[in-house]
Amino acid sequence: MHDEQQVLVNRDCETLMIPSGEKLTLRSGTTVWVTQSLGGSYTVMTDLGYMVRVDGKDGDAIGMAQTADKNVEAQPFQDSLERMEEKVWHELRSCFDPEIPVNIVELGLIYDCAFTRLDDGFGIAIRFTLTAPGCGMGEVLKKDIEAKLSSISGIRRVQADLVWDPPWTQRRMSRVARQQLGME
Repeated sequence: MHDEQQVLVNRDCETLMIPSGEKLTLRSGTTVWVTQSLGGSYTVMTDLGYMVRVDGKDGDAIGMAQTADKNVEAQPFQDSLERMEEKVWHELRSCFDPEIPVNIVELGLIYDCAFTRLDDGFGIAIRFTLTAPGCGMGEVLKKDIEAKLSSISGIRRVQADLVWDPPWTQRRMSRVARQQLGME
């Protein structure tokens, strides 16, 4: 786990409440505590006890690094399927559940990752789930997955689908995730 860092919000900033996914504006001058900064976004606890997700592009509002979406490289596609799979899994490991400081691959949230060969690269279809059906972070993770995979040179189409069958259980977590969370 990371040490919480108290910061002052220096400009109004749109956020998403965790786990509901509702929008909430952090107002300039508000004190927050940064609880997680992984995968290009920030999780903070507000002075009212709400946990919210701050997009990387708004990192400057809380005195943190501002991150932007990666641009898709405009170069000819040359990678093999094996190399593309490595790149995709690397990017998926940079997506984090806003509440849990473990990436979605190690949490066992990725159910399927299918590649389709296209004339100029690959299409990719991802089936993923969440740790709890009531979590409102599904669209947030879907957008993260799609943006990060779309940034890979040679990926021409990305479709990420949130599924609930089979239901997620802690048995899907990797040993690394269980150790990181103190479960082993």
